[in-house]
Amino acid sequence: MVINNEDGDEDNPVFHRKSDYGSVECNHRLLYPALPDVPLTSPAASDEPPHKIPGISTSPPAEVPEEFKLYKRRWYILMLYSLLAATQSGVWNTFSPIKRTTEDAFGWNDATIALLGNWGPIAYLVVGIVFSWMMDVKGLRISCLLTALLIAVGTSLRCITMDPPAATWLMHIGQILNGLAGPVASAAPPFLSAIWFAPHERTTATAIAVMLNSLGMAVMFVLGPALVPDATNSTKESAHIQSLFQPWEDNQFISNFWNVSAQFDADSDAARADRISREKHGLRLYMYIVAGWSIALFLAMLIYFPSKPPRPPSASASIQRSNFLAGLKDLGRRGQFWLVCAIYGISLGVLGSWNGVLEVILQPLEIYQKEAGWIGFYGQCGGAVASLLVARFADFFTRILKWLIIVFYTIGTAALLVFTLIACGVLPFSTGMVYASNIIGTTALNAAVPLIFELACELSYPTGEGTANGVLTMVYNFVSVVILFIFMIPNIGSMWANWALVGSSGFCVFLLFLLKETYNRLDIDDLNPTLESIDTEIIIPDPHL
Repeated sequence: MVINNEDGDEDNPVFHRKSDYGSVECNHRLLYPALPDVPLTSPAASDEPPHKIPGISTSPPAEVPEEFKLYKRRWYILMLYSLLAATQSGVWNTFSPIKRTTEDAFGWNDATIALLGNWGPIAYLVVGIVFSWMMDVKGLRISCLLTALLIAVGTSLRCITMDPPAATWLMHIGQILNGLAGPVASAAPPFLSAIWFAPHERTTATAIAVMLNSLGMAVMFVLGPALVPDATNSTKESAHIQSLFQPWEDNQFISNFWNVSAQFDADSDAARADRISREKHGLRLYMYIVAGWSIALFLAMLIYFPSKPPRPPSASASIQRSNFLAGLKDLGRRGQFWLVCAIYGISLGVLGSWNGVLEVILQPLEIYQKEAGWIGFYGQCGGAVASLLVARFADFFTRILKWLIIVFYTIGTAALLVFTLIACGVLPFSTGMVYASNIIGTTALNAAVPLIFELACELSYPTGEGTANGVLTMVYNFVSVVILFIFMIPNIGSMWANWALVGSSGFCVFLLFLLKETYNRLDIDDLNPTLESIDTEIIIPDPHL
């Protein structure tokens, strides 16, 4: 989009866009070439009033106008990207679910686990703006290919050796490379949905990508403990988790492979060496599986992953966004967008770090590696499913994103408060209540993520979705860095993190009531059902409000 304020004023800037319809001068710059069936004259002024929905729209368009087109391949593109996001999220969550095993095998401590998790948000803060620029300027294909390559190289480096200190260094380098892939894996869902999907599908498409991102983390909560033996804690797991893993342990092949039933004398050097050997063997297999998957995903994207469809799915998709630097400058003046950034960054940044060290959080309750993994798995899966259902609802009942977010944040805060009161002994301990409060709290907050992404895009338009969500997720990662660095303080414990999570999510409920939601991008699509109707001036609301 070319921004020109010559005909506007400071409070109501006019955004002119230019397109190439033969010799016809238009006020829009399109991302797509003129279509053969589009008239080469400006459309006559209609006697009908502009179509604008001031409130809730309950009926999305039954079909896309002829000038726009939805391609079936959009679902393949979405799925491939979603698997990329899931892989990046899962690789980031490699070591927290197997904390006890890696500490025993490599001589690590809780600070090492926290630092391995912290490389993700640290790398994000370093390159977040660069990848936001890349998405908006170079397109989706180049951005995603580079992201997939970083993940593939990072996971491959972790396979070279399991002997410290070389293994420790390679694990850190691998996590750094995976962290560099974070901006595209985290911020691109609204960007992809805007390019490939119709307005009544955008929130759902964003939710699918977010859902797979959460499922990637969830899989690692289970895959790690299943593949990597926790011989240091074989007698401390609860009866519940033992029953969950009983089919694995009853399998003769797996039993022989890991020798999970073997008991060792903790004081025996030979027993300890044998235990560590089995742990490293499990870790090596784990690293091989993750690296093989990452390489296969990179090759799949290399073969076919276009940046955009041949024809746009909507009016807003056909209009070029703001210049990258101009978009960043415009974002600086949009107070409501920064309020959304604060809500997302403060609450979800704390939650992400909290989930990243979940076993450390649950250890005071005598919940260890396998059981902590299942709690994390259930929470992430619950959030993934809930986000998809809520997003589909939001696509049919538009312009109520703020209130849906308030509902889920209130539920999540209440559930996490119950968990915290159990953890500090105010409420009596109950395994069922620990599970329920943790899972409900995580599910509720994660369900709001695609809604926040889409609301940020609406508030920031005409700034590009890649830029807007890049900034949004950078705030998230800044908060994550702070929280994970606090975890590295010796003997600080974990109770403070529980209260920080409850306080941050509760504070964000208050901030949500201050938010004034506007739907700048959705207004463009409602007012311009065809390409012919885009030959107009569009006035964007005052960004200072």
